[in-house]
Amino acid sequence: MTQGPLEKHTAVLRDRLSLAGARVADIGCGDGGLVRALARAGAEVIGIDPQPHQLDRARAAPAAATERYCAAQGQALPLGDASLDVVVYFNALHHVPVAHQEAALAEAARVLRPGGCLYIQEPLAEGVFFEMVRPIEDETEVRARAFEALKRAADGKTLTEEEQYIYRAPHRQASFEAFRDGMIAVDPARRPLVEAREESLRQSFMAAGEQRDGAFWFEIPSRLNLLKRV
Repeated sequence: MTQGPLEKHTAVLRDRLSLAGARVADIGCGDGGLVRALARAGAEVIGIDPQPHQLDRARAAPAAATERYCAAQGQALPLGDASLDVVVYFNALHHVPVAHQEAALAEAARVLRPGGCLYIQEPLAEGVFFEMVRPIEDETEVRARAFEALKRAADGKTLTEEEQYIYRAPHRQASFEAFRDGMIAVDPARRPLVEAREESLRQSFMAAGEQRDGAFWFEIPSRLNLLKRV
């Protein structure tokens, strides 16, 4: 299993990005949790996701500042050329269909100003949490393909890679029920399989999670790739 420091995702991000006043897009924003964190740090943020049900969840949450949301695909961003300081793919690039990953990265480069940052955080296909979820959806291949795509994108012509950083992120789940419901909320098509495997999932969850402070904690091996627009 990957070794590396135990650090919160948000701490890793804030150590590397100047957010106050920055124009930021969070691509694959899901329920908007990171969008709100970026907005609280002073960024002007747009959250983009192709899934209407995810945007419904994001818009239903109390606003942090002036963040906004938009439905779009990563490979077709409704944003102007060189209009952003930062593009974030947080646990999201591997959710872009493999056939569109390179186009999505090209779009991210297009909307970044020269010197702007492309921040890509991806979970690694290892660890107890990954193995627990794997029977529901095995993402080994799509995560590998996403990594290959970002390495090709950092060709030195449009994007250059500034840093690759491996770490372990703490991940909190309030309960098994919250974990189960969250898996379904991310992708409602998972429901039949989650329900069919619920008992074995529960057993794995209870065995793998560290119970403290009234919750269950896991460590997610993670990789940050920080790219800069030429």
